[in-house]
Amino acid sequence: MKKFILLLFAFTLTTSCDITEDDRPNFHYEILAVEDFEIPDTFDYLSTHEIKLYYKLPSNCHTFGGIYFERFLNERTVGIQSIVTNRANCLANEDELLETSFNFEVISKENYLFKFYKGKDANGNNIFEEVEIPVNSD
Repeated sequence: MKKFILLLFAFTLTTSCDITEDDRPNFHYEILAVEDFEIPDTFDYLSTHEIKLYYKLPSNCHTFGGIYFERFLNERTVGIQSIVTNRANCLANEDELLETSFNFEVISKENYLFKFYKGKDANGNNIFEEVEIPVNSD
């Protein structure tokens, strides 16, 4: 009887851990281009500035997932993060321009270099629009 219970327990344990197709995520993430942006010509040291971003969602399977933001020293890389639902019946969106923004806190007296993601070229290389913003430290 003990062997039977042990065997039943082992069978239950192994079958309950099977991964089925339904357990797979039905979405993935995609970084979208920043179509346009509004950024100040200069920053004031130790202040906060709003930066506006404009973007398009390529299909009705795309939803806004946040702002992609990467920092390295005084360089900032910015893009739009989207969540894409994996389904076959996605329809292309109109060319509606959407807006989001974030507040940027200036903590350095050195110039900042913003690199706004613009998409990929014909060879699959990332394209960026770079803007250098001087910091007023008076």
